[in-house]
Amino acid sequence: MLYHVRMEVHPPTHLPPAEFDRLKAEEKAQAQALQESGRWVHLWRIAGQYANISVFDVADHDELHAILSSLPLFPFMSVAVTPLARHPSAI
Repeated sequence: MLYHVRMEVHPPTHLPPAEFDRLKAEEKAQAQALQESGRWVHLWRIAGQYANISVFDVADHDELHAILSSLPLFPFMSVAVTPLARHPSAI
């Protein structure tokens, strides 16, 4: 199943900068591994925001939830998920 996911990061003010940098490095490594596996199909930065638009190709809602909630920055994100269906005019 394909999902359009918007993730917006709200950097925590209570964490030391070095700790937040460590979490960002972990997030990057996990995102790249998911892209290499084919489950995180597209990752696009939203210009001027600490946010992205992504497309995931996973088995179901539960797998997507497991992936998103395992991201190191998940506790500091707002996430909006839209399931996608093939458009009848798409070629």
